[in-house]
Amino acid sequence: MKKLVLAATLSLAATASFAGGYEEPIIEPVIIEEETGSSGGVWLPLALFVVIAAAAAGCS
Repeated sequence: MKKLVLAATLSLAATASFAGGYEEPIIEPVIIEEETGSSGGVWLPLALFVVIAAAAAGCS
C-alpha cells in the first residue's frame, strides 16, 4: 500500500511539473531616461530642509 501511495504521489508531482510546458521568457528592453538639467536632484533636499527648519522654528 505504501508503494502505491508513493507511486501516485510521484506521478502527480511529475504531471504538475510538466503541466504548463516550456515557454521561452520574454525579455523587454529597459529604457533609462537621464535628466537634462543640472539641478534636478536639488529640489527634494531643499524642500526637506525648509520643512525641517519651519518645524524647528515653530517648536521654539
